[in-house]
Amino acid sequence: MSSIQSTHERRAIGAAARDGLPGSLVLLLAISAGLAVASLYYAQPMLGVLGAEIGASSRAVGFVPTLTQLGYALGILLLAPLGDRFDRRRIIVAKAAVLCAALLVAGAAPGIGLLLAASLVIGLAATMAQDIVPAAATLAPESHRGKVVGMVMTGLLLGILLSRVLSGFVAEQFGWRAMFLLAAASLALMGAAAWRGLPRFRPTTQLHYGALLASLATLWRRHGALRRATLAQALLSIGFSAFWSTLAVMLHGAPFHLGSGAAGAFGLAGAAGALAAPVAGRLADRRGPERVTRLGAALAAVSFAAMALAPMLDLHAQLALLVASAIGFDLGFQGMLIAHQTIVYGIDPGARSRLNAVLFTGMFIGMAAGSALGALVFAQWGWMAVVVLATGSAVLALGVRMASGSARQLA
Repeated sequence: MSSIQSTHERRAIGAAARDGLPGSLVLLLAISAGLAVASLYYAQPMLGVLGAEIGASSRAVGFVPTLTQLGYALGILLLAPLGDRFDRRRIIVAKAAVLCAALLVAGAAPGIGLLLAASLVIGLAATMAQDIVPAAATLAPESHRGKVVGMVMTGLLLGILLSRVLSGFVAEQFGWRAMFLLAAASLALMGAAAWRGLPRFRPTTQLHYGALLASLATLWRRHGALRRATLAQALLSIGFSAFWSTLAVMLHGAPFHLGSGAAGAFGLAGAAGALAAPVAGRLADRRGPERVTRLGAALAAVSFAAMALAPMLDLHAQLALLVASAIGFDLGFQGMLIAHQTIVYGIDPGARSRLNAVLFTGMFIGMAAGSALGALVFAQWGWMAVVVLATGSAVLALGVRMASGSARQLA
């Protein structure tokens, strides 16, 4: 019976890869990715409210998002490679169950200690999003892989964008615990839908866990395309993170004197990048992902550099320029990421989860470095120094992509 089932599942995956994915399956993957990654951000707008209710200091409550992001980074490195060793459907459903339980614990936490522990587990389990994207790449036909990955990434990016808005509204109307309960319920429904709607995925390696992690270094050494994609995305992430980590502080000071709400509104610019992700995927399919990576880096560099014109403008024009620049570099960043995923997933179909883990680990290292460098240069030299840092990182990312294209032509 198991052999018949296995043959049936292989035929189902083969048919999907040959004929294209049903829209309902792509929608399931996109929603699942969005709900998973949204769990990382629900707590952020609620920190002040929940801290007062459970009697925790602002410093202690500040560790909630820190541990969530730390758990996510560790999960990408330590758990995402398991997608090549085991059935991805089982991994996705198992992580959904753990994430649901962790959200329930967070919603019922009587004190900061249990909330912090739950936050770490939420970050670890939310890495199911990094199992869903390689699953979409595996199911998609090669000629439409960029488009499908772009559509799933749209769901993921919209999850990030809308999570803070939703949690702020729910917490204000019904309390912060209600938001965690609602999130848990949504993950329970998603897990059930994934169990019924996703096909099984055959493992592509039999490596034990230690060898699986060690193979990350092997893949890094073996594939120049992986190294270039990771390096370029990490470099662009430095500027991306430096901007967003210092924006609120800059807007709070002279000459703007705006509150945190204004800085949060800038996040809506991310909607442009989220909605443009399928377009970037289609361009990668039709024009080649290499060209899209260079276009994305160039757009980000120009958008960052344009912010240097702000001191010459009046206050309203400066804000308009910041919004336009944020939209531009977000489009460039997301377009480059989609193209890099298309490149990386095509390197070795049997190692997509591990390749994805390497790419996103590099990206998060760049994000962390950008936050630290952005805070440092802003404190020392002001906002224009952040603009120079961001522009320089984008130019370096473009240089990596241009150099890779030149090297291939010479070869």
